[in-house]
Amino acid sequence: MGRKVEPFEFKQAVNILKSSREKANCLGTLRHMISRVSDESIFHHTCQYFLKEHSLGYTNDFAQWAGESLEERALAERLSNIDPYSFKSISGTRKELLRVIGEYTRDFPAPRCALSGDEFYFNETITLVFPVGVKVKNLVEFFIALQHIDAGSIHFHFYEARVRLGKGVDDFSRWFREALNRKALAKNIGTIDPFMHNIDGIREHIKEMIEDDLKAEMEGLRQ
Repeated sequence: MGRKVEPFEFKQAVNILKSSREKANCLGTLRHMISRVSDESIFHHTCQYFLKEHSLGYTNDFAQWAGESLEERALAERLSNIDPYSFKSISGTRKELLRVIGEYTRDFPAPRCALSGDEFYFNETITLVFPVGVKVKNLVEFFIALQHIDAGSIHFHFYEARVRLGKGVDDFSRWFREALNRKALAKNIGTIDPFMHNIDGIREHIKEMIEDDLKAEMEGLRQ
């Protein structure tokens, strides 16, 4: 008799935007506000960037504002290189933002300010998590569900989990390892860089890795 498998329940988060009423019109003020706004605000402007509709090649709201409103392209590039998923907490991301802006303002002590009406407005989100009505208990069911599950659910389980769990681990890898005992698959999916792919890219990478794992299993059974 095999061990009982804990099903994986797909969930999704609804983010309600809330203004913090804080704003910045120059880099000095921006850095000061980054040092004191809530973790939820830093999370919103960095980790939730991929859920927003952006046509520019920046990776967070701070970089976009520096590049577009202040026309500080060099700083925007440096801020874009900050990977929030490389830190185990929002505190690490905050410190890196402060370091990068601090170094830039030391090198360029008098950067321009934003025009009136084009200031950076700090927001944060109130997150409501709810199940989407899909539970799976094996890898084949997971593979089928993954092809149809909403992008917001993938973002919640693959991106946000890394910060929520505080260990840099996504929910998918954790379930594959702990519930299904598929340690190799969990390790492979854990190597997917969330900073280098959009949600559709993440979906495809996971699908390919699951297919490879299932094929290897089938070939092992035939031998």
